[in-house]
Amino acid sequence: MTFTQRLVGATMLDASVYEDVEADPSATWQAVVVVLLSSLAAGVSTGAATLEARAMIVGTIGGFVGWVSWAALTYLLGTHLLPEPQTRADVGELLRTLAFAAAPGILRVVGAVPTLTWPAFAVTSVWMLAAMVVAVRQALDYRSTSRAITVCAVGWLLSLAIAAVIGIFFPAIVS
Repeated sequence: MTFTQRLVGATMLDASVYEDVEADPSATWQAVVVVLLSSLAAGVSTGAATLEARAMIVGTIGGFVGWVSWAALTYLLGTHLLPEPQTRADVGELLRTLAFAAAPGILRVVGAVPTLTWPAFAVTSVWMLAAMVVAVRQALDYRSTSRAITVCAVGWLLSLAIAAVIGIFFPAIVS
Protein backbone atom coordinates (compact mmCIF):
# COMPACT_ATOMS: atom_id res chain seq x y z
CA MET A 1 0.00 0.00 0.00
CA THR A 2 1.36 3.43 -0.92
CA PHE A 3 1.65 6.35 1.46
CA THR A 4 -1.16 8.16 -0.35
CA GLN A 5 -3.42 5.11 -0.13
CA ARG A 6 -2.69 4.85 3.58
CA LEU A 7 -3.32 8.56 4.10
CA VAL A 8 -6.65 8.49 2.28
CA GLY A 9 -7.68 5.18 3.86
CA ALA A 10 -6.84 6.39 7.37
CA THR A 11 -8.83 9.56 6.74
CA MET A 12 -11.75 7.45 5.53
CA LEU A 13 -11.55 5.39 8.75
CA ASP A 14 -10.70 2.17 6.88
CA ALA A 15 -9.79 -0.39 9.56
CA SER A 16 -7.71 -2.42 7.07
CA VAL A 17 -5.38 0.55 6.59
CA TYR A 18 -4.79 0.74 10.33
CA GLU A 19 -4.07 -3.01 10.39
CA ASP A 20 -1.65 -2.56 7.50
CA VAL A 21 0.19 0.30 9.21
CA GLU A 22 0.26 -1.61 12.50
CA ALA A 23 1.94 -4.59 10.85
CA ASP A 24 4.48 -2.60 8.83
CA PRO A 25 7.45 -1.28 10.83
CA SER A 26 8.73 0.46 7.69
CA ALA A 27 5.65 2.72 7.89
CA THR A 28 7.13 4.48 10.92
CA TRP A 29 8.63 7.28 8.81
CA GLN A 30 5.25 7.73 7.09
CA ALA A 31 3.58 7.96 10.48
CA VAL A 32 6.01 10.70 11.50
CA VAL A 33 5.23 12.60 8.29
CA VAL A 34 1.48 12.39 9.00
CA VAL A 35 1.90 13.86 12.49
CA LEU A 36 4.22 16.59 11.22
CA LEU A 37 1.84 17.52 8.37
CA SER A 38 -1.12 17.59 10.75
CA SER A 39 0.83 19.75 13.21
CA LEU A 40 1.99 22.08 10.44
CA ALA A 41 -1.61 22.42 9.21
CA ALA A 42 -2.60 23.48 12.72
CA GLY A 43 0.19 26.03 12.69
CA VAL A 44 -0.70 27.41 9.27
CA SER A 45 -4.31 27.89 10.39
CA THR A 46 -3.27 29.55 13.61
CA GLY A 47 -0.73 31.79 11.89
CA ALA A 48 -3.08 32.75 9.07
CA ALA A 49 -5.58 34.09 11.56
CA THR A 50 -3.05 36.59 12.93
CA LEU A 51 -0.59 36.77 10.00
CA GLU A 52 2.24 36.27 12.48
CA ALA A 53 5.06 33.77 12.10
CA ARG A 54 5.21 33.34 15.87
CA ALA A 55 1.57 32.23 15.97
CA MET A 56 2.28 29.73 13.20
CA ILE A 57 5.25 28.30 15.10
CA VAL A 58 3.30 28.12 18.36
CA GLY A 59 0.34 26.54 16.54
CA THR A 60 2.60 23.92 14.93
CA ILE A 61 4.30 23.08 18.21
CA GLY A 62 0.92 23.05 19.96
CA GLY A 63 -0.46 20.63 17.38
CA PHE A 64 2.52 18.34 17.84
CA VAL A 65 2.50 18.48 21.65
CA GLY A 66 -1.25 17.90 21.60
CA TRP A 67 -0.83 14.76 19.50
CA VAL A 68 2.04 13.48 21.70
CA SER A 69 0.04 13.98 24.90
CA TRP A 70 -3.06 12.37 23.38
CA ALA A 71 -1.04 9.40 22.11
CA ALA A 72 0.74 8.92 25.45
CA LEU A 73 -2.49 9.11 27.42
CA THR A 74 -4.19 6.73 25.00
CA TYR A 75 -1.35 4.27 25.36
CA LEU A 76 -1.51 4.37 29.16
CA LEU A 77 -5.29 4.14 29.29
CA GLY A 78 -5.58 1.49 26.60
CA THR A 79 -2.82 -0.82 27.78
CA HIS A 80 -2.73 -0.33 31.55
CA LEU A 81 -6.06 0.95 32.80
CA LEU A 82 -8.60 -0.43 30.32
CA PRO A 83 -7.06 -3.36 28.44
CA GLU A 84 -9.15 -6.26 27.23
CA PRO A 85 -7.87 -9.77 28.00
CA GLN A 86 -6.38 -10.17 24.51
CA THR A 87 -4.74 -6.73 24.45
CA ARG A 88 -1.05 -6.96 23.66
CA ALA A 89 0.56 -3.65 22.84
CA ASP A 90 3.73 -2.97 20.98
CA VAL A 91 4.50 0.73 21.36
CA GLY A 92 5.65 1.06 17.75
CA GLU A 93 2.51 -0.56 16.39
CA LEU A 94 0.27 1.62 18.50
CA LEU A 95 2.14 4.84 17.72
CA ARG A 96 2.05 4.14 13.97
CA THR A 97 -1.69 3.64 14.02
CA LEU A 98 -2.26 6.66 16.26
CA ALA A 99 -0.09 8.77 13.96
CA PHE A 100 -2.19 7.83 10.95
CA ALA A 101 -5.27 8.76 12.98
CA ALA A 102 -3.93 12.32 12.77
CA ALA A 103 -4.45 12.26 8.98
CA PRO A 104 -7.75 14.20 9.10
CA GLY A 105 -5.83 16.93 10.95
CA ILE A 106 -4.02 17.77 7.71
CA LEU A 107 -7.29 19.30 6.58
CA ARG A 108 -6.94 21.92 9.32
CA VAL A 109 -5.05 23.87 6.70
CA VAL A 110 -8.52 24.94 5.46
CA GLY A 111 -8.63 26.98 8.65
CA ALA A 112 -6.19 29.39 7.02
CA VAL A 113 -9.34 31.03 5.64
CA PRO A 114 -10.24 33.28 8.59
CA THR A 115 -13.95 32.45 8.67
CA LEU A 116 -13.17 28.73 8.56
CA THR A 117 -10.53 28.52 11.31
CA TRP A 118 -12.75 27.35 14.17
CA PRO A 119 -15.09 25.21 12.04
CA ALA A 120 -12.06 23.50 10.47
CA PHE A 121 -10.56 22.78 13.87
CA ALA A 122 -13.87 21.54 15.28
CA VAL A 123 -14.63 19.21 12.37
CA THR A 124 -11.11 17.82 12.10
CA SER A 125 -10.86 17.33 15.87
CA VAL A 126 -13.98 15.17 15.91
CA TRP A 127 -12.79 13.39 12.76
CA MET A 128 -9.42 12.69 14.37
CA LEU A 129 -11.21 11.35 17.45
CA ALA A 130 -13.17 8.94 15.25
CA ALA A 131 -9.96 7.90 13.48
CA MET A 132 -8.27 7.39 16.84
CA VAL A 133 -11.09 5.06 17.88
CA VAL A 134 -10.51 2.91 14.79
CA ALA A 135 -6.74 2.99 15.32
CA VAL A 136 -6.99 1.99 18.98
CA ARG A 137 -9.52 -0.75 18.31
CA GLN A 138 -7.21 -2.24 15.67
CA ALA A 139 -3.85 -1.74 17.39
CA LEU A 140 -4.98 -2.96 20.81
CA ASP A 141 -7.07 -5.79 19.35
CA TYR A 142 -10.17 -4.61 21.17
CA ARG A 143 -13.31 -6.56 20.47
CA SER A 144 -15.36 -3.72 21.91
CA THR A 145 -15.64 -0.47 19.99
CA SER A 146 -17.16 1.11 23.08
CA ARG A 147 -13.94 0.44 25.00
CA ALA A 148 -11.93 2.09 22.22
CA ILE A 149 -14.32 5.07 22.32
CA THR A 150 -13.89 5.34 26.10
CA VAL A 151 -10.08 5.17 25.91
CA CYS A 152 -9.91 7.75 23.13
CA ALA A 153 -12.47 10.14 24.59
CA VAL A 154 -10.86 10.11 28.04
CA GLY A 155 -7.40 10.56 26.49
CA TRP A 156 -8.71 13.41 24.34
CA LEU A 157 -10.34 15.18 27.27
CA LEU A 158 -7.23 14.79 29.41
CA SER A 159 -5.02 16.15 26.62
CA LEU A 160 -7.38 19.13 26.24
CA ALA A 161 -7.10 19.69 29.99
CA ILE A 162 -3.31 19.61 29.72
CA ALA A 163 -3.48 22.15 26.89
CA ALA A 164 -5.74 24.38 28.98
CA VAL A 165 -3.36 24.22 31.94
CA ILE A 166 -0.43 25.09 29.69
CA GLY A 167 -2.45 27.99 28.27
CA ILE A 168 -3.33 29.23 31.76
CA PHE A 169 0.15 28.96 33.24
CA PHE A 170 2.13 29.97 30.17
CA PRO A 171 0.04 32.62 28.40
CA ALA A 172 3.14 34.51 27.30
CA ILE A 173 3.96 31.65 24.94
CA VAL A 174 0.95 32.37 22.75
CA SER A 175 0.82 36.14 23.04
